[in-house]
Amino acid sequence: MKTLRYTAMALAIAGLTGCATVNMDQSMTKLNETTASMTDKKVVLALNDEQRKQLRGQADALLKKPLNLNSTVELMLVNSPEFQALLARGYSESALAAQSGRIPNPIFNFERITVGDELEIGRLFSFGLLDLVTLPWRQQAATFRIERAQLQLAGDVIGQVAQARSAWVDAVVALQKQQYAEQVFENAQASAELAKRMEEVGNFTIIQRIRQQMFYSDAALGLAMARQEATSTREKLVRVLGLDAQQFEKLKLPDRLPDLPATVKKPEEVSRQATARLDVQMAKQAYDAALKVSGVETVSSFVDIELGIRRNSVFDSATGTKTNPKGFELDIRLPLFDWGGLRRDALTAELLAKGNTLEAVMRNVDSNLRESYTNYRTAYDIAKHYQTEVVPMLDTLAEQNTLRYNGMLIGTFELLADSRNQVRSIESSIDASANFLRAQLALDAALMGSPSNVKLSMGAQSPAADAAAGH
Repeated sequence: MKTLRYTAMALAIAGLTGCATVNMDQSMTKLNETTASMTDKKVVLALNDEQRKQLRGQADALLKKPLNLNSTVELMLVNSPEFQALLARGYSESALAAQSGRIPNPIFNFERITVGDELEIGRLFSFGLLDLVTLPWRQQAATFRIERAQLQLAGDVIGQVAQARSAWVDAVVALQKQQYAEQVFENAQASAELAKRMEEVGNFTIIQRIRQQMFYSDAALGLAMARQEATSTREKLVRVLGLDAQQFEKLKLPDRLPDLPATVKKPEEVSRQATARLDVQMAKQAYDAALKVSGVETVSSFVDIELGIRRNSVFDSATGTKTNPKGFELDIRLPLFDWGGLRRDALTAELLAKGNTLEAVMRNVDSNLRESYTNYRTAYDIAKHYQTEVVPMLDTLAEQNTLRYNGMLIGTFELLADSRNQVRSIESSIDASANFLRAQLALDAALMGSPSNVKLSMGAQSPAADAAAGH
C-alpha cells in the first residue's frame, strides 16, 4: 500500500508539472489571428528543408510581378531569414516562459558505506516542498508570461511588416523621382545644346547661353542624386525582404505610387477599429504576471523547504542479518542573516512600476491615435491639394510662359526660373503622395498598438512662394 501511495504521489506531481505548455502550431495560429489585418494570416515558421523549399517557391512566384504593398509584405513573410529568426526566437521565449511554471526535478541520492562487517546502502528521494506547494501560482504566472511572450512576438511581427511597407514606399518614391529627373535632364540637355547653337549664330548672348547651361548642370546633379537615392532605397528593400543575388535580379517595382483614395477614414471609424491594442495588452499582461510572481516570491524570500524520503538497507555479514531503516528528512533554510527584506522591496517596486506603466499606456492611447489620425488627414489634404490644384496650375503657367517667350514678351531668365519652380513643385507633389502613404501605414500600425510618429516634410517651399520668386 505504501508503494502505491508513493507512486500515486509521484504521478500527481508529474501531472501538475504538465499544465503550462506551448505548442508550435497553436502559437502560429494565434499569431496569425492577432496580426491578421497586417499579415493576412500568412505567417509561417519553416522547420525543415521541405518547408523552406515551399516558401522559396512562393517567393519566386511573387517576384514574377511588380511588387505592391501587399505582395511586399507577403514576400517578406515567406522569404526573409531575419523574419524567420524572429519567429524562432519568439517561440523560444514562449517555451522558456512555460518552463518557469514547472517545479525542479527531484533529486535521487545513492550512497554505499562499508564499516567492518557491515554494509549500508542509502537511498534518498528529495524535492522542494515549497516548490510543490506554490506550483498552482507558478503555473498561473507562467501562463501570463506565455501570453506576454506571444503578444511581444505579435508586436515584433507588426514592426517587421511596417518596416517592409516603409522600405517599399521609399523605393517606389525614389524610382518615381529618378524617372522624373531623367525627363528633366533630357529636356535641359536639349535646351543647352540649342542655346549653344543659337549663340554661335548670334541669336543668344553669352549670358543667355550660360543660364541655360546652368539649368542643364542643375538637372545633371539632380539626376545623379536621384539615381543614388533610388539605388540606396532599393538595396534597403532588398535587405528587408531578404533577397539573394538571384532574387535581386528578378525584383520589379511599379513606376509610381498608387493613386490617392477617393475618401478618407472618419474619426469614428478609427475609434471603432482601435480595439485590443497590443501595447495595452502587453502592459496589462506584464502587470498581471508581476502580481502573480510577487506572491510566490514573497513567500520564498522568507524560507525554503526541502522534503526527502529515505530508505536504507543494512547488511551485517557477521550475523547474516538485514535491516531496512526508513524515514524522511526535512531541510529548512533558516532566515538568520537575510530575511529577504530587500528582495521583497524590489518585488514591490517592480509591481508598482508595472502598474504605473499600464496606466501610462492606457492614458497615451487616445493621444497616439489622435496624432496618427491628424498626420493621416493632413497628409491627405496636402497631397490632394497638389494633385487637384498645384500641378494643374503649374501646367497652365508653363504653357502660358512658353507662349509669352515665343512672342518675345519674356526672356530666357524668366522661362528658366519658371522651369525650376515647376521641377521643385512636381517633386514636392511626389513627396506629398509619399507622405500620405506613410501616414496611412503609420495609422494602421497605431490601430494595432504599435504607434510610429510620421513627420510631414515637403522639402520645398510653397508653389506660391516659388512663383513669386520666379516672377
